[in-house]
Amino acid sequence: MRLVITGSYEQMSIEAANIVAGQIYLKPNSVLGLATGSTPVSMYQRLIAVHKSLGLDFSQVTTFNLDEYIGMSPDNPQSYHYFMQENFFRHINISPENVFLPNGLAEDMVAEGERYEKLIEARGGIDLQVLGIGQNAHIGFNEPDVKFAATTHQVELDSETIQANSRFFASEDEVPRYAISMGIKTIMMAEHVILLANGRNKAEAVYKALCGDVTPEAPASILQLHRDVAVIIDKEAAAMLPDTIRGVNVTRKS
Repeated sequence: MRLVITGSYEQMSIEAANIVAGQIYLKPNSVLGLATGSTPVSMYQRLIAVHKSLGLDFSQVTTFNLDEYIGMSPDNPQSYHYFMQENFFRHINISPENVFLPNGLAEDMVAEGERYEKLIEARGGIDLQVLGIGQNAHIGFNEPDVKFAATTHQVELDSETIQANSRFFASEDEVPRYAISMGIKTIMMAEHVILLANGRNKAEAVYKALCGDVTPEAPASILQLHRDVAVIIDKEAAAMLPDTIRGVNVTRKS
């Protein structure tokens, strides 16, 4: 595991975008696993800028998003389909046929999870998975106590997650209670993983992920067992980490 501690959110985003861009330059037909939420927004903006200024080519890239709210139409401004279109896809030259997100309107979520897993397998698996982390240390929408062996599945959102996501809605009552998410097993099968976190409110979750026991109560802790993880966080998210972390290669950037 590699840990990069940056001086700001913007620097964190640049470091993450550089890794994603490097993956695409080295393998133009890369399969990327992507995240939504406020954390990766600036990373997407940086990738758009590199695409426009330096010609970073997404024409052969395939993307699979982590999750989607259940019962939400793709054209709803709060859906993750809409988020990805507005914040990333419509600004780059990616083919719509290569963009995949779970279907939150599927009648059978078990079948939808199986369909999504088959799509990932058919594209050769995920080369690089980008993750954020929730305040309760969830990754994707895999809440505490999720089974590590889970693949794409329906999840019930914790009250803490609902409260955290309410900032994107008019009220907490409007936040969906269920989502469909890639499972821990699916995430762990990616060749490379980037975990991003910024802000003091993520410090405890980062500590649990990097320094705590590997336990379903802190889903992100499973990443300690992944063969290739880069954790890129700002100094606020690193506030609870000890100066030295056993088994972790630490780099600090201002």
